Amino acid sequence: MGESEKRHLRVRKIKDLIFRSLCLVAALCGIVILFVFLAKIVIDGFPRLSLSFITADLSGRPSRTGIWPAIVGSLYIMVLTAALSVPVGVAAAIYLEEFNTKRTKLTEFIQLNIANLSGVPSIVYGLLGLAVFSRFFGLKDSVMAGGLTMGLLVLPMVIIVTQEALRAVPRSYREGSMALGSTRWQAIRHQVLPSAVPGIMTGVILAMSRAVGETAPLIAIGAATMVKAPQGLLDEFTVLPIQVFDWSLNSKQAFHQTAASAILVLMTFLLLLNSVAIWLRARSTR
Repeated sequence: MGESEKRHLRVRKIKDLIFRSLCLVAALCGIVILFVFLAKIVIDGFPRLSLSFITADLSGRPSRTGIWPAIVGSLYIMVLTAALSVPVGVAAAIYLEEFNTKRTKLTEFIQLNIANLSGVPSIVYGLLGLAVFSRFFGLKDSVMAGGLTMGLLVLPMVIIVTQEALRAVPRSYREGSMALGSTRWQAIRHQVLPSAVPGIMTGVILAMSRAVGETAPLIAIGAATMVKAPQGLLDEFTVLPIQVFDWSLNSKQAFHQTAASAILVLMTFLLLLNSVAIWLRARSTR
């Protein structure tokens, strides 16, 4: 090995070391910032956590307020979002990926717009929900309007994730099933979909997690803050992120601690949701 080659090798090793060091520093910075944020939330919010805080109604007094209406509203929104986005999104992905064997300008146009819609700011969906669901259909600031708006928000994400999960299934599964006499739908139903379920479930859970944590679209359609737990789909509602946002803007320090407690509840709910996704994926894989 010549002197120039050794010098070039040393330069490459130095550059590699510098790059790895920068990546390590970036990762450590992110971890430290996350740790400081979580520590601040736990210190401020943990003393306020109790069973009465979770089950009590909302109140204008920080010592008496609870988050039960926000929890019920979040559950309503999540269920409605899943009921709209999952069947429609999975069906659309199956058609685009499995039945649309010949690419046309129309399907390419649809695919391009699905990808573009996944990057649209959430407030735009809120304005769409305000114009269509709240005003045109007369749903106003009801649970139904919020669920339909959030369903549209996560629908492109569900379609894209389902398509990726279907693409990951080997082509031999389809060909082998149809070679044994199955129709295309039978091959998809009995071979492709069971193999793609882990990826689909992971994407759906992540989409639901985004829906639970969104605030801007629900504020746009007029979701309230001081309401009782909804009893039906046409009732007014609130969700945990909106309550956190409202309390964080309050001038009283006690409401800031209440907001921290609500953040802990929301984070716990999201962790449970993601744990269910991991469990379902592992079980489907087995």
